Amino acid sequence: MSELKPGDVLEITTDGGLAYVQVTHMHPSYPPVVRALDGLHEDRPADLGTLVAGETRFMATIPVDRALAQAGAACSFVENVAVPEAYSAFPTFRMPIRDKQGEIVYWWFWDGRGLSYDAELDAEQAKLPLREVMSGKRFLQLLSDMAV
Repeated sequence: MSELKPGDVLEITTDGGLAYVQVTHMHPSYPPVVRALDGLHEDRPADLGTLVAGETRFMATIPVDRALAQAGAACSFVENVAVPEAYSAFPTFRMPIRDKQGEIVYWWFWDGRGLSYDAELDAEQAKLPLREVMSGKRFLQLLSDMAV
């Protein structure tokens, strides 16, 4: 697959059907940020613009093509569709900071530029994606969970 860019929509074959993700952001120090578009499909939707304008199931940072190849999943470029306004700002990710016993002491929040922190998560912060470079296997599991 050629170099990815924001707006690229990728089709991923899962056991439950075809999943679609859109690249929303590139960061010089991390893999692409992608949003998993709602649902699994038997066939490619005729209007990807409508799918892209719809719901996001989850967001992740993942080297999509390499991670999915390692997990044995097919992934291909479909087309480039403008990233919706609601997803134009770099997303904020959360990351737990743990003590020696493994208990969460506080949370870091990363917005692609810098870090902030808070001792407790509020309801909105708890919905933020985790700051992690996701494996292909975990990514496929989250995509498969969309069928439920």
